[in-house]
Amino acid sequence: MSYAAVLLLSLLALSAASFAVERADAATPKAPPADTVAPADPAHRYAERADVRAFVDELVEEQGFDKRTLTRAFAAARYQPRIVAAMDRPLVEPPKWYEYAPQFLTPERIDGGVAFYARNAAALERAEREFGVPADVIVAIIGVETYYGRNLGSYRVFDALTTLAFDYPRRATFFRGELKEYLRLTREQGLSPLAPKGSFAGAMGVPQFMPGSYRRFAIDFDGDAHVDLWASMADVVGSVANYLARHDWQPGEPVLLPATIDADERDAVLRKLDGGMSERRTLAAWESDGVTADTLASQLPADTVGLLALEDPPADGAARATYWIACANFFVITRYNRSRLYASAVWSLSEAIRKARDASRTP
Repeated sequence: MSYAAVLLLSLLALSAASFAVERADAATPKAPPADTVAPADPAHRYAERADVRAFVDELVEEQGFDKRTLTRAFAAARYQPRIVAAMDRPLVEPPKWYEYAPQFLTPERIDGGVAFYARNAAALERAEREFGVPADVIVAIIGVETYYGRNLGSYRVFDALTTLAFDYPRRATFFRGELKEYLRLTREQGLSPLAPKGSFAGAMGVPQFMPGSYRRFAIDFDGDAHVDLWASMADVVGSVANYLARHDWQPGEPVLLPATIDADERDAVLRKLDGGMSERRTLAAWESDGVTADTLASQLPADTVGLLALEDPPADGAARATYWIACANFFVITRYNRSRLYASAVWSLSEAIRKARDASRTP
């Protein structure tokens, strides 16, 4: 699911123009339209290539696929040069929090989260009971990923994965693995490999799961004996909750807590941050360095925690930031996407949705 998380280096490269990670509408750099014309270059006639034929033979031998069916599918695959070009863009410095966050915290996205919750309250509240993941966090992930299902991607998943598996050597091993998972998935689901559409990295459905995550973590939450991450919001909700729970979500524990840094220790503490995030240490170790959580220590779990900086707009030419204790559940969210900014955006949106829902219920 989340993809889990596709390739942070590639994602950061793709964030140059839009301050975003690969996947959601405003979050996703707008990929150019897919190429649909059959390639004239023999190198991109996949069914004729020796490496693809060997890949097909491997699937036939190891997984029992029908060779003729796979060959026909690869004959219909279309090389997507724009995907390779996007993946090869130079790595750029990630955005600052004040540049990245506003797109996810607009009134429209918050209101959309409230409306999504209202439409799917039964599934969300059941998922929270069964998996221990707050419903507002589930909604926020869906809101960041695809704007509650509005932006699911326009590339044929098979084209995207085939292009990256056979014409993007830097990550070919990863994407060949995902292509295998995708072909298993479509066989299990009774789908044509050429039918599903998704992101330019092969992420699928409302929660944007990569194929391997789809097969491992997606669940049938509506009881119809079919897992559908495109049309069944119950399956979407249950699958996001299951993904987080399977990555060790701690029910009832915090995500981020405001932190205070002792003025005398500030420079030494800030040197421990790398790109706005520290390594994880015990709370006692942080306290000995002059960092305290703005809550009772007895209320914090025993897990190791990190220190997170979220940049504010500079004032009078000086850099500014707020500081947070990042608890175990923060790092669970980063299993969906490795970016500290992504995880912070999910948490911030979830808090905004919760507050908006509370306000709507207050006379």
